[in-house]
Amino acid sequence: MTLEEKGPIMPPPQLGKFPQQVSLEIQTWENITAATHWNLYDNSKPDGADFYVGKQELGHIHLNGEVHLAIGNELKEALLKKKLAKKFPYGDGWVTAPILSAADVAHAIWLFKLSYNRITGQPAEKSIADIDKYTVKT
Repeated sequence: MTLEEKGPIMPPPQLGKFPQQVSLEIQTWENITAATHWNLYDNSKPDGADFYVGKQELGHIHLNGEVHLAIGNELKEALLKKKLAKKFPYGDGWVTAPILSAADVAHAIWLFKLSYNRITGQPAEKSIADIDKYTVKT
């Protein structure tokens, strides 16, 4: 779904402490568009922050801190295998992860960077190698 199809394009809302840290970091990356993520059933109710690279959705962070990340099927499988994300129940090529703590901030930024690198042309093999050697910092 395009950003325009989701609802009015407005700046992203203020998120909770840890999700906001992730949002602010992503917004510093080249060619990122950040906007309000609207409630799926009522596009007048903010439900988080959307991030796009050009016309492609990078992912979004819900107000409750849950990340929904567009990652592609190949990287999704590698992440699920290492338990670095959870399966997104509503679509192929997506994963989910929480942002509830300071440790989650670094992990969520890393996940968003994987998606960003995929969209900007990094070969899947390089990203899979990055996934294979990644360890969660606590």
